[in-house]
Amino acid sequence: MKNQRLTIYLGVLLLCVSLFTGCAKVEYTAIAEPAYLRVFNNLNYIQTLGSKDDKVPYFCMLINPKFSASGAITGAEIVGDFLDKRAAYAPPYPSHIGNSTTVDNPEYPGKENVLVGPILNGFDLSSWAQVPSGELRIVFAYRPKNTIPFFELESQLKTDILIDTVINLASKEVYTLHLLQKDFVSKEHGILLRQENFHKLPLSDSLVYVNFYNMSAKGFVDADLSLKDDDYLLRSFKNGIKDETNIFLSLYESQDNPFVQAPTVSGYKGKFLTRLTRNNTNAMVSPYLSFPLWASSKSNGIQTDIWQRFDFFAPGMDITNNPFFSGEIATGGNWASVNCLKNGKVFLGGSDNGTQLPNLLVNVHSGTHNPQTFATVNTLEVVNGRIYLTTIQRKYAPPIY
Repeated sequence: MKNQRLTIYLGVLLLCVSLFTGCAKVEYTAIAEPAYLRVFNNLNYIQTLGSKDDKVPYFCMLINPKFSASGAITGAEIVGDFLDKRAAYAPPYPSHIGNSTTVDNPEYPGKENVLVGPILNGFDLSSWAQVPSGELRIVFAYRPKNTIPFFELESQLKTDILIDTVINLASKEVYTLHLLQKDFVSKEHGILLRQENFHKLPLSDSLVYVNFYNMSAKGFVDADLSLKDDDYLLRSFKNGIKDETNIFLSLYESQDNPFVQAPTVSGYKGKFLTRLTRNNTNAMVSPYLSFPLWASSKSNGIQTDIWQRFDFFAPGMDITNNPFFSGEIATGGNWASVNCLKNGKVFLGGSDNGTQLPNLLVNVHSGTHNPQTFATVNTLEVVNGRIYLTTIQRKYAPPIY
């Protein structure tokens, strides 16, 4: 009998331990008619003489916040805390979860454990969060740059609001929300809510798509250089680009030697793509432009080594009459370039002025092929002295080992 009681006690103890340790799980609240939302904080803090007294743009995002009788924020339907400045690359999957040593979140949902979007018309929406559709109140509150959750902060640290506005989201639609500086001189801030359409377009899986935005603040490109970020990695984009810019595409055959540019793919050396106009008020989707996934004659229909370069020139300039030397950074906004490299950020040396970003193509193990190259849908966004890449991929077959 004593042994039997001991066995029962041990069983109860093990059950209690498992309940409080190994069986912990995240509880999700189902959303009946969701919209899909992704949020980027495009406000950057830099240490210059003109910005030393500026607030650090580090936020807690609150959707449908709740307030006490005294007006203090006490909760919210959706909370996106520790919202830090945006990363240069937004990959096609939520890579930040489980791979970070800080609470800083470069986007929403990013690291947040929330219900995410589905595979919609073949496109992976796992980097978009499910949120309620309809009219939503959205608040961006300044918060200290520490690891204390917003609602555990002292009350006086939860009252500084940058943005308090209302947005309207339609059910089953895909949205990207940008927190932006609207005017560089007046320091006016605001948001831009873009309703995406890539999942509704008849896009070919043998073409690579990209569209462009210049959401820079009014007056940034003409501001004194002492007021701008001097980060060397920004290269030619650090001073901004002109409000009217022409974009040219070059495709390169390989990246075997990262210090030497390979030959260009036939027909893709400085090819004109589009005219880009600065705009941070109109949320219309820019048209998608494309180039063939198998543009190179060296590709085998399974894998390709090509990488892309985009040159942003002021009107009247192109690669044939460019007056600047190849490594020039201080071009007055007349020329900036970005190299989208196969192996990520590989520095090409002082002879090249291009900012480095990942390739627009995705190379992964799929089926029996390791790797296999897939076309993607991409967005390149210029904001003040930075350029950002967002990549969206289709669903592809899992690997076979």
